This record gives sequence, structure tokens and C-alpha cells, in this order.
Amino acid sequence: MKKIYLDNAATTPVDQRVFTKMKPYFSDKYGNPSEFHKLGIEAKKAVSESREVVASFLGTQKEEIVFTSCATESINLCHKGIIEAIINMGSLKKPHVVSSQIEHKAVLETLNHLKNQGKIDLSLIGVDKCGRIDLVSLKKHIGEDTVLISIMYANNEVGTIEPIQEIGDYIKKLNKKRKNRIYFHTDATQAINYLNCKVNKLGVDMLSFSGHKIYGPKGIGVLYVKKGTPMIRQIDGGNQEMGYRAGTENTAFIVGISEAVNLIKKEKEKINEIKKLRNLLIKGMLEIKGTELTGDIKERVPGIASFIVKGVEGESMVLLLSQKGIFVSSGSACTSDKLTPSHVLTAMGCDPILSHSSIRFSLGKYTTESDINYVLKEFPKIISKLRLMSPIKYE
Repeated sequence: MKKIYLDNAATTPVDQRVFTKMKPYFSDKYGNPSEFHKLGIEAKKAVSESREVVASFLGTQKEEIVFTSCATESINLCHKGIIEAIINMGSLKKPHVVSSQIEHKAVLETLNHLKNQGKIDLSLIGVDKCGRIDLVSLKKHIGEDTVLISIMYANNEVGTIEPIQEIGDYIKKLNKKRKNRIYFHTDATQAINYLNCKVNKLGVDMLSFSGHKIYGPKGIGVLYVKKGTPMIRQIDGGNQEMGYRAGTENTAFIVGISEAVNLIKKEKEKINEIKKLRNLLIKGMLEIKGTELTGDIKERVPGIASFIVKGVEGESMVLLLSQKGIFVSSGSACTSDKLTPSHVLTAMGCDPILSHSSIRFSLGKYTTESDINYVLKEFPKIISKLRLMSPIKYE
């Protein structure tokens, strides 16, 4: 059976070059970076060099790079840490946060946790039918007590790219005349492979991403924290990671994520190839009657193409494609085990019933033209079969 993996927005395979770089730090160079003997110094050097690689990629200083266990932890540290720090300063009893309705659950659940604890007021702004942030609404929701704005760089479900630089420029202008400074965070997890993530260009104070979305290992993430940003750590213990995160550094995985970042810089030519294959997929998919593309046709990351296929249930499509060796997802990977409508598609104005007919293909650097041709050959057969079986008749 063929194995065609088109779920790279959920996770990616570890690049063999990344794994090769990691291997010595499991059983040869296994020292604790906090120790002063030879093995410890060796591990500390590897962590420091890895930090420099990531800092260079983001256009910042290595002291502003914090290694975490994943993007979700980075987001929790970022949001909880900054809110607690601002409350402790005593200038605001209840800070105000602005985010969007289409954020990843890591952002939404963290902010809802803070809201339910009575620590913040929260505004979630809407998006247009392509999943693009409504800038007018964003500006209207900013008040005197607003201290944090968190907007994702690219959506994980439909691939739409958000105007982060435009938002960053606007916040910079506002901060020149405000009493309470606004800090700006972006979840760049789906953008890091494809888009310019230089933090000064984007105008962000914090940026988060994960290793396993860029052909690195699961269990490692990054949080960029601009110097001077107030933040209280969420894991207590030692003074690792500049005091932001206690715990012995995961040297092998840190080396892994830095090598994955390094390969992004070396393999930029792959972006155009992925985009070409994505467009081939979109063209073929839209030839299937009752199929609609979701997200912005132009402002989308190269790897993601998601569709509504009328008269067919998303989970059924995923299962039958899997039987053919084609691995995709229905809606957001982190919520695909639930039968509730996609919060992203709902925010875009999609009918809740139709949102259950969504399917997401996410291409990667190992995707080939023959993979896409095979999908376009098999998918119409699957749709015809499912429509015959479906209680929701499609005409």
C-alpha cells in the first residue's frame, strides 16, 4: 500500500540530518549543561550554539530565545507569565487582552483560563470569510487597559496568513502615546517553514513555534521574548533558560530544533515546489462537483489547502483515504477527535453542518507530484462512494 503523508500541519517526520545531529547527545555527549565538568561544558556549548542559530533565524539576540517543550508551553509561558507580571506591578488590577476567534486552542484555552480566573478581560475579534483578521475590529477593541495582543501568523486549519507586520506597526505607533504598553505575541507555528519571521520586521515582542512542525523532534519548542518584556516563569526550580523556565535543558532536542531551523534557511527553494504542488491539488480538487476551497486563495501558506466537500462527512473522508494510504485530517488536528463544528470555519461564517464536511491537506518537503496525482485519482472515487452512502443527499 502506498504511504502518502499529507498531514504536515499536524506534525512532520524528523529529517534524517536532524536526527544525525541529535544522536550523540543521547548516549555520548550526555552531560548536564549546568555542570562544570567536561561533559557538562560540552552540552552547554551545544545549547548555546543552538540558541545562536535560532536567534539568527529570527533576527534577534540569543538571550531572547527560550527553549520550551513545545509551542503550547511557549504560549502558556508567554500569556500567563506576562499577565501575572503586569498584575504584580500593581498598575492594573484586570488587564485586557485582545486575540482572535480563529487562534489555535493553545492560545484560546490559555486565555480562557486566565479569564475564568478573573485575571483578564478578553476580546476575541472576528475574521472575514477567508479567515483574515478584521483590522478595523482589532483597533476598536484596543482600550486603555489593553496590555497584550495575540494573533497567529498563519492559521493551522485553512492556511490564511494574517497581517502581523501591519498590526505590529500599528501597535508601535500606539505605544508611543500610551500609559500602559501593549505587548504583541504571534503564534508562528505554521509560518516558520515558509514566511519571514524576523521579529523586528514583524514588530512582535514574543513569538512561539514548535520543533515537530519543521522536521524536528516532538517535545521541543521556542519562545522569543524581547528584552524588557515583563514575564513571570511558570515552572519553578533552577535558573535555566535565563530564569524563564526551570529544568535541565533537553540538549539533544535543542540541537534538533536548531538543525531543523538551519535547514529551513538552506532549503528555501523547496517553498516554490510545495506551492506548485498545492496549486495542482487545488485545481484538481475544485473539479470535483460540490467542492469549495476554504481560506484566502492568495494570502495562504504554501503547504495548506483545505476544502468543504458537500454531502460528505469529514471523518469518513479521512478514514477512506487512510485505507488508500493517504493521510490527511478533517479540520484542525488538535480538535479532530471531537464532533463539534470547527471554530475556525464557524468564525469564517461557514454553516456548522457544512463545517463537518471539511478536509485539510497539508503538504511538505517530501511531497511529490506523483503523490498529488494519486490523490486526485482516488479522491473522486471516494467522494462518489460516500455520497451514495450519506444520509445527507447532495444534488
